[in-house]
Amino acid sequence: MQRTVIFDLDGTLVDSRPDIHAALSRMMAARGQPPFTLEEVTRFIGDGVPVLIQRAFAARGLAPDPTALPAFLADYEANAAVHTRMFPGMEAVLDDLAAEGWAMAVCTNKPEKAARLLLAALGIDRRFAALGGGDSFPVRKPDPAHVLATLQAAGGVPEAAVMVGDHHNDVQAGRGAGLPAIFCGYGYGLPEMAEGAPVAASPAGLPALIRAALG
Repeated sequence: MQRTVIFDLDGTLVDSRPDIHAALSRMMAARGQPPFTLEEVTRFIGDGVPVLIQRAFAARGLAPDPTALPAFLADYEANAAVHTRMFPGMEAVLDDLAAEGWAMAVCTNKPEKAARLLLAALGIDRRFAALGGGDSFPVRKPDPAHVLATLQAAGGVPEAAVMVGDHHNDVQAGRGAGLPAIFCGYGYGLPEMAEGAPVAASPAGLPALIRAALG
């Protein structure tokens, strides 16, 4: 039976905050608003781009603007990999899992086009058997159907799969899909978002936790 790891993207595989921060700050500057701090942006991430923009506008007391989403996406997609990098040690984790025969996939609330562009720019797109973006299916995390659809696209089955992420959306979606979940303590989520899941303090801790999750 094929063993499969489903990874979240932002805050799990890659540190994308610098480029999200820059794109949000450019959007605010165009509206005469001051930039956000990196810490502010960290709290905005995790629920997809529409919610990211909603939170950014609310933080500046701005009324919703239907032009903001397409403008942000166009800007971000053109600059998604300027400063974004894989977390230190993550490439070795992917190498180890691949050598052990694990299939790997990405399940992210980031729009699929932006996620694909980012993975390709980082040269890691071919490592993953499937990518389920926030707009790939009718639902997104924390709905477990998002994880299950991504897993099916990767050729995996719930009884031989593990969910890895840094947000309560990842933990809840994985568990709802019948997968053991592992929380990335080095990511963007607050510690309480682990909700009792095993915690990896760094990418180096992931392989042992992933193996243990399936016994």
